[in-house]
Amino acid sequence: MPDLLLLALLLAAIAIGWWLGRREAVKSRRQSQQQATLSRDYFVGLNYLLNEQPDRAIETFVQALEVNSDTIETHIALGNLFRTRGEADRAVKIHQNLLARPSLTNAQGDQVQLELARDFLHLGLLDRSERLLQQVLRDTHDDGIRQAARRLLVDLFEREREWQQALDVALPQMVRQDKDIRRAAAHWLCELAQQNMQSASPALARKRLRQALSIDDSCVRANWLLAKLEQDTGHYKWEIRYLKRIPEQDRDFTPVILEPLRDAFLKLENERDLEQYLHQSITTTPHISAVLMLAQLLERREGVEAATRLVSEHLASTPSLRGIDYLMDLSLLDTTVTPQRERIVLLKQHTDKLLKVRPRFRCQRCGFSGGQLLWQCPSCRHWGTTKPITGLEGE
Repeated sequence: MPDLLLLALLLAAIAIGWWLGRREAVKSRRQSQQQATLSRDYFVGLNYLLNEQPDRAIETFVQALEVNSDTIETHIALGNLFRTRGEADRAVKIHQNLLARPSLTNAQGDQVQLELARDFLHLGLLDRSERLLQQVLRDTHDDGIRQAARRLLVDLFEREREWQQALDVALPQMVRQDKDIRRAAAHWLCELAQQNMQSASPALARKRLRQALSIDDSCVRANWLLAKLEQDTGHYKWEIRYLKRIPEQDRDFTPVILEPLRDAFLKLENERDLEQYLHQSITTTPHISAVLMLAQLLERREGVEAATRLVSEHLASTPSLRGIDYLMDLSLLDTTVTPQRERIVLLKQHTDKLLKVRPRFRCQRCGFSGGQLLWQCPSCRHWGTTKPITGLEGE
């Protein structure tokens, strides 16, 4: 009897072993088939890439990858690739498909929601993007994701021109740590100050502008608007004081302040101090705008020859199309011979055309140029990076 029991146990062990072996073989065969399929699809996709068919390559990679815990990051990357290619609608499909997976960890879910918010932002669906970002900020325990969501929400409020909400989201910590955020926050306060100026609230506007300078003491725009406030109320001495602070912040902006500065000095009947300031400005930074303004003062007081001498001396060291154009104006005042006058008029027509089409301002970050001073570059959307153009056709 014990021998029969031992035989039965031995047969049962053999049967179980055979069954387990067969199951492992089937599983191994299936895995091999999946790996072979994946490997084949990988090389097909690679072939598409080598043949400059990126759309078909991406489609192949997406179909080949089964969504599981090992491929989540790959699917996120593929969605981001679609978005950077301008196909944010396809990125939305991939990220929404991921978000529907119950196997996502909390961290993975937060990351997918963040990417989906980026997709919606690119599509212009700002409300949906904002809801997702607010949810991520409430739920996530990851500091990196929280910071990225906050930065994206700031960008969203900027697009909606919700300046106060952008300030509220940025928080003092972001303003202190991020130079771009600090510069932007000062400009958001300037935007709010301009709204206060339009609604006849100068006291609140001044408060915001001083706050902007406390955040970013290099904010040219804040002093520019403070000067405008003093101009509107007839306080020209204070207007001059604020305008003079601007070249101390950034000498490249000297040409921008010269006309309002001249007007303020003349309203105070103080041409002598204006001339003294122009001499100092030319000594420090010889912008052609300051040279021409000083030449105009000399022309009225001492005549054409004195103005011509000043501009010619400047052009000898710093060539300028505007300087040449002004010299031709002076020559026309001093020339009565008809053939010479006609030649000068012809040359001046050409310089006038060149001056009219030239851009006056350029973004120092992306190179976007135009005829107006824009505090936020419409191309790269950075604040305070646009300055007057210098050189032969500029200052």
